[in-house]
Amino acid sequence: MTSIDARDVPADPTSHERLAERGLDYRVVDPGGADFLPFFRALSRGFLDAEPTPEKEEAAAPAFIERRTRAIGVFPADAAAGAMPVGTVESWITPLTLPAAAGATGALPEIDMWAISGVTVAATHRRRGIARAMLEGELRAAAGAGLAIAGLTVTESTIYGRYGFGMAVPVESVTVDTRRAGWIGPAADVAFEYVDRARLAEVLAQLHERVRAGRAGNVGGFPLRWRTIAGTAPGSKNGDATRGVVARDADGEIRGALAFRLDEGSHHAHHILAIGHLVAETDEVRAALWRFALEHDLVGTVTAELQPVDDALPWLVADARAVERKAFDHGWLRVLDVPRVLGARGYAADARVTVRVHDELGFADGTWAVAIVDGAATVTPASGEPDIDLGVSELSSVCAGGVPLRALAAAGRVAGDPAAIAALDVALRAGRAPHLSIWY
Repeated sequence: MTSIDARDVPADPTSHERLAERGLDYRVVDPGGADFLPFFRALSRGFLDAEPTPEKEEAAAPAFIERRTRAIGVFPADAAAGAMPVGTVESWITPLTLPAAAGATGALPEIDMWAISGVTVAATHRRRGIARAMLEGELRAAAGAGLAIAGLTVTESTIYGRYGFGMAVPVESVTVDTRRAGWIGPAADVAFEYVDRARLAEVLAQLHERVRAGRAGNVGGFPLRWRTIAGTAPGSKNGDATRGVVARDADGEIRGALAFRLDEGSHHAHHILAIGHLVAETDEVRAALWRFALEHDLVGTVTAELQPVDDALPWLVADARAVERKAFDHGWLRVLDVPRVLGARGYAADARVTVRVHDELGFADGTWAVAIVDGAATVTPASGEPDIDLGVSELSSVCAGGVPLRALAAAGRVAGDPAAIAALDVALRAGRAPHLSIWY
């Protein structure tokens, strides 16, 4: 969608100045430069991984270049050459799908998003303002580059609300007792075929780009993600144990795929089938892939993460209690430009409200008149008493249609006229629950 390359965006001068006052050097790290391997090793340390192998280190810079990733490191100002940074963050630009207007057909609307990842601070340098400088610097960089929204997936969910991010796309982890479940779903005309891991990575990438166009909340994939899921990336956990199956429809076209591994269970006939990724273009093929997993020989338990909260799985089995579901926050969004974000998505109903948005960092702060007519919104600056009062974190939570505005109001996170809140809540609803199917 965009011609902007995140690597062309310089390090934020405000964060650079703030950290320089603390004896720290905040700067862009070139994947082709001497600082990159120390940066990559610091990333591994920050996420409690083992020291990267030479093979993994050799593949790291090409993966950053392939994804057009901007890397930022925070180094002690007096650090010797080759020293590891004490803070890291990486970012790139990717499309984010948004809800369509009620009754619309075809691909969903998209908006360019500043994707943030790799946020680490060394245990030796906590409580020094490094994370704040890096995250606020990312938001200023994104806004300065013309992006209207930023996003991330998180390992710790208590950190990012203070920067205006809101939990926007929940997902579920699923555990199924196959001995109890009992299949009652359709008998689909779908054929399965094992593929090698390299081919699996290719198919997952192709299917993701087709499937994400029909579900709000998803982002563009990238080659390293598919290689990691397929077990072909250097250092992939359980890579050699990964198996891949593709699903073909009645015309022989590949319409779905499953990446999984088989782990030892409590008994030789009760293995655990751990799904690494399940993707399907149609409900029929998705159901068939679930059946393949649940009826796999010598399997007593099936597990899967990052599943949509409205998945049909509990309705495909005789005993829904055999499907243990656990919802958790996954996709976090941060609105930077209110008119552009609200104007980019479609709506389920008409509404006219005035909204006061509070943003301590200033990007989205203001009072906005929101006029939603025939599924489209026009957003303009306004004055006077608002109908609805909320923070940017709350606005960010509801913008993809995955969090009800009324729920936030009931929690005391949104204030205002109940009728206005109800009207906007209905308008914001997505036709399907949004789903973010990958980590980034």
